[in-house]
Amino acid sequence: MTAAPSVSYSITVRLELPAGGAGVSALTTAVEQAGGLVTALDVTASGHERLRMDVTCAARDGDHAEAIVEVMRQVPGAVIGKVSDRTFLMHLGGKIAMESKHPIRNRDDLSMVYTPGVARVCLAIAKNPEDARRLTVKRNSVAVITDGSAVLGLGNIGPKAALPVMEGKAALFKRFADIDAWPLCLDTQDTEEIIAVCKALAPGFAGINLEDISAPRCFEIEARLREALDIPVFHDDQHGTAIVVLAALYNALRVVSKEIDQVRIVMAGAGAAGTAIMRLLVEAGVGHLIAVDIDGVVHRGRPDLGPSMQWVADHTNPDNLTGTIHDVMAGADVFIGVSAPGVINADDVAAMSEDAIVFALANPEPEIDPVEATRHAAVVATGRSDFANQINNVLAFPGVFRGLIDARTDQVTTPMLLAAARALASVVTDTELNAAYIMPSVFHAEVHTIVAEAVRVAAGGAASEPGGGPGSGDGTSRA
Repeated sequence: MTAAPSVSYSITVRLELPAGGAGVSALTTAVEQAGGLVTALDVTASGHERLRMDVTCAARDGDHAEAIVEVMRQVPGAVIGKVSDRTFLMHLGGKIAMESKHPIRNRDDLSMVYTPGVARVCLAIAKNPEDARRLTVKRNSVAVITDGSAVLGLGNIGPKAALPVMEGKAALFKRFADIDAWPLCLDTQDTEEIIAVCKALAPGFAGINLEDISAPRCFEIEARLREALDIPVFHDDQHGTAIVVLAALYNALRVVSKEIDQVRIVMAGAGAAGTAIMRLLVEAGVGHLIAVDIDGVVHRGRPDLGPSMQWVADHTNPDNLTGTIHDVMAGADVFIGVSAPGVINADDVAAMSEDAIVFALANPEPEIDPVEATRHAAVVATGRSDFANQINNVLAFPGVFRGLIDARTDQVTTPMLLAAARALASVVTDTELNAAYIMPSVFHAEVHTIVAEAVRVAAGGAASEPGGGPGSGDGTSRA
């Protein structure tokens, strides 16, 4: 599959052309013939002889962007100046910043924000530690923690290279749930050290979002931290993914008029995300689920199964089938892939049941070309933004944490995850639902508040904590 031009590889080229004539037309034609997409033409200076302009265009990847620049260079009379990668420009200096909620304009402000006035607040918290939630950033803060061992589809690239992703996560927390999130990239991949660090920093946060930690270590880290800490711990790669997949499945089944407890599902991928999806699907009532990993169909009696894979073997594949993924696709109602490119082919999809559903979520290259899958399946979804039905974790985790924080809970439970999935699915109304629209836009005005409220109710939280909620006034004073 040849990828389409994407804003992720968007460049702006400053160049000069001869004024008048067909120079601009020749330039745009050359870019389009090279497979690029011109998205903007901005004239920055004009004279009788020369025209200076910024040309913005989208490419398929870095090599394609370079090829487009070279094509521009060949246009008669063109002189290429600065070439800027718009994605890198957005990351210059980082994507987030800390700012004070209160101006520090004079000595009085300084004395209240810092010493000596701050000492009174410190003593109040020392006397009643619960006041930390009311009187500090703790009441609305999340630590986004990674060891850089499983970053996106890039693998073990380490903590420094993981920082742009964690910054982006923090920016999304703020944008969609008004939560102050802090990226913390740990220079260790030792399970015990990661747990110890998280325990040590927990007092300053209302929750911990584990991110991009490789399996199977991520399972133990999350489980032990949940047991040890008095704040919620959420591994987004597992549970955020499970929530959005289940929500998408609810709506896809609405499109094809099938029931979740009646369908047969084949899943490719049994790592952190795959295992969490399977667990939530089972809790949601799926009774016929077959898991496949790199070694084939997961079945009871397969040797060398670790604890998480043993759970999969014990709770899926009721007929104890063996073989490869191609051996179990025939007659399946649903395929869910969180694995690798090219895992299934068009013949596999064609062999599925009538009105089949295909979620090919490997990113950036899915398990099957979505266009090819659409020829045989009734509903197709991917993890990509350039196809219909993008299944994206950002639809879940901001609202989930908003609900957890508002409920002041120290737990993340299966009923909360199920409530989040049902709430997310409900955002798409019956009048809106169709095969190309099973998931709402992340920019939908209500999606995150609806998910947050569902999680808060499932957690048994009150409507709001005293003085709580981002941006609200405290409404109380302390003698």
